[in-house]
Amino acid sequence: MYCINCGVKLADSEKRCPLCGTVPFHPDIRREEGRPLYPAGRYPLLQVRRKGICGAVTILLLIPVFITLICDLGINARVTWSGYVMGAIALCYVAAVLPRWFRHPNPAVFVPCTFVAVGLYVLYIDLSTAGGWFLSFGFPVVGFLGLLVSAVVILIRYTRRGELYIFGGGMIALGAFLPVMELLMKITFHMPQFIGWSWYPLVVLVLLGGTLIFLAICRPARETAERKLFL
Repeated sequence: MYCINCGVKLADSEKRCPLCGTVPFHPDIRREEGRPLYPAGRYPLLQVRRKGICGAVTILLLIPVFITLICDLGINARVTWSGYVMGAIALCYVAAVLPRWFRHPNPAVFVPCTFVAVGLYVLYIDLSTAGGWFLSFGFPVVGFLGLLVSAVVILIRYTRRGELYIFGGGMIALGAFLPVMELLMKITFHMPQFIGWSWYPLVVLVLLGGTLIFLAICRPARETAERKLFL
């Protein structure tokens, strides 16, 4: 017989599927005694061909790259808009596909690599448009976000406790950077005045981050929140 859920072959004596735990028959129905097909503790595992899938996705992503490049060269005789498309595809590949080539990808490595790719893509946009805003705006913003997210990921991965402190501190740091980012926008893009929109998300992020830190410090409040939110 076969499991009705995953399709693995079962012996007549099996009361549960060794792979997914599904009961093949009703518990009240009598089963014939027989020898199990698989020894105890040694069950077949579903193996996904990771490299084959990554290779197929790589080939699929190369198709729009070549199509956009050929169309751009055929129309403009040089690389213009296709550079943005190829850069975006490369960025998505680094962020989503490249870690899948490894059996146990380390986010502490690939998250900084992703932000490096973001910085290079922003630099390409700046150079292709002759904007002159990368060093005064793009680099500080991407660099700070990369450092902040990488720090949060590394701390979460290599510390056993303190997630509330980490996320709370990250929110407060992000909120504190927003006025700096608005000031960089004003200086870089020559805005007439400091609008002050960054103060609103600053207040929200500081309140949220402070709440997480308070819950981390006060155990009764944390337990009450867990009961109320069914965590």
